[in-house]
Amino acid sequence: MPVVSVSMPAELIDRLDAHVTEHDYTGRSEVVRESARSLLTEFDDERLAEESLAGVVTVFYDFGTQRVERRVTELRHEHDANIASNDHSHVADYCVDCFVLESDLEAISTFVGKLRAIEGVETVDYSLVPLESIGQLQDA
Repeated sequence: MPVVSVSMPAELIDRLDAHVTEHDYTGRSEVVRESARSLLTEFDDERLAEESLAGVVTVFYDFGTQRVERRVTELRHEHDANIASNDHSHVADYCVDCFVLESDLEAISTFVGKLRAIEGVETVDYSLVPLESIGQLQDA
């Protein structure tokens, strides 16, 4: 198996090591492999592939990091055709951007991936709802 070298902050390594111990993994490599598989397959849901979706995406990054805020804004403009709404707020020492997208799975997954790739972004979370499923339970 090839070896890959990865750089990460000491805090993340400490958390990784704690996770290894708490969950009885054989080592860091096993956790990193599992994480990579999870990330690479998170949008591989065939049921959603043909659906029109609403996606809610939240992004947290340190308050006052203009470089990060500028890149998030640029990304918002790049994907403007898919963004129905965007709100910027402050929570504790963080900037929080909430995006509501109306698009297909590929466009939403691309947007989420590009947000995650911005250096300085702390976390990106999302939820997806197939638009065709809204209200179906009420009609039944």
